[in-house]
Amino acid sequence: MQKTGPLDSPDSNMSAKAGGRSSLSRRQMLLRTFAGGLWISVFDKLRFPEFLPARSQLDASLLGIVPFTEEGHPPMGEPIGSELDGRLFTDLTTLTPENPLTPAARFFIRTRVSKLLSASMAWSVELGGEVERPVTVSANALAGQAVRMGTHLMECSGNTRAARFGMLSVAAWEGVPLQQILKSAKPKRRGASVLVSGFDRYQEESMTSTPGAAWIFRPDELLSSHAFLATKMNGQLLAPDHGAPVRLMVPGWYGCACIKWVNQIQFVSGDAPATSQMQEYADRTGQRGAPSLARDYQPALAELAAMPTRIEKWRVGGKIRYRVLGIQWGGRAPTGGLEIRFTPNEGFVPVDNFHPSDGALWSFWSQSWTPPRAGEFTIRLRLNGSSRDARRLNSGYYERSVDIAEV
Repeated sequence: MQKTGPLDSPDSNMSAKAGGRSSLSRRQMLLRTFAGGLWISVFDKLRFPEFLPARSQLDASLLGIVPFTEEGHPPMGEPIGSELDGRLFTDLTTLTPENPLTPAARFFIRTRVSKLLSASMAWSVELGGEVERPVTVSANALAGQAVRMGTHLMECSGNTRAARFGMLSVAAWEGVPLQQILKSAKPKRRGASVLVSGFDRYQEESMTSTPGAAWIFRPDELLSSHAFLATKMNGQLLAPDHGAPVRLMVPGWYGCACIKWVNQIQFVSGDAPATSQMQEYADRTGQRGAPSLARDYQPALAELAAMPTRIEKWRVGGKIRYRVLGIQWGGRAPTGGLEIRFTPNEGFVPVDNFHPSDGALWSFWSQSWTPPRAGEFTIRLRLNGSSRDARRLNSGYYERSVDIAEV
């Protein structure tokens, strides 16, 4: 893993120098071009710090990204390990309002593809169980029916500070609504639950996970979540590590329910036993114990949460200023706003700029910040209103610390 100093260098388009000579960013050139009559649109405010006035400040420059402290140091953005013990952690500092998508090659991975699977294998999804007529749908047929299903954030229920919260990513998906597929097989009784299973046999024994990827859903859960069988991510066919050729995507649910390598869908009775996957993740998805029956499980909805993902250090008019960028996600509906604090001794204040995404259960936010001193700060967020669906957020689970060396 490449080591960095206490201050990572900014993105190349914000660099003060390139190729040994001074170079202005695109934004700075625009500011000079329109100096004296510039107005800043809402979109521009997302791109440029809110502490800059509407008229141009020619000496404003991004100095770099301040790293978070007291977290793990795993390799970021590259796959490690294999099969059930394989991982890839996403570098969340790259997520910004103008660059909201995680490149497919850097989308987090909780389990890598089995060595028993081959890309050349013919693939199909079998619909069966308690149905009047079993149906088999080929992966090629699904790919041919795929449509754009929107941009969705996914989080692993085991996302932790030790992994720099890197088991969270955002992508634009394409696929086939699951309801469309289920209609092709007629269940013998109304309201039957739906078991979605994926290939989950491995060459190596795991030290961290239990094989047997499968989840049982009530029909209303699949309908309300707009679940779909995904075939593409960010315009690209799914990679093997991301469940190629077919994976389940359940918007708003934790990744453990978004089964990869889907090869079987079955209608099952209401007293069907919980799968090993459901039991393994019971605690992480907020269940009361680990029920033996699938019908006793609550939906594995990602809780309402928020955290900072990037702290920018700026020089503005000769003074050091900071901007905190982050995301808010989860829950059943978009939240109305956030509050933030930087030490346990100070009160929460409303976040300066909260930018809800149209129709999405995740949003960007940013906060201008002038630290009162150099030293260690712990950033914590909470919702504007109380919520029982924000257990992790309220506990401080997503707190992040930073060491400010210059004010």
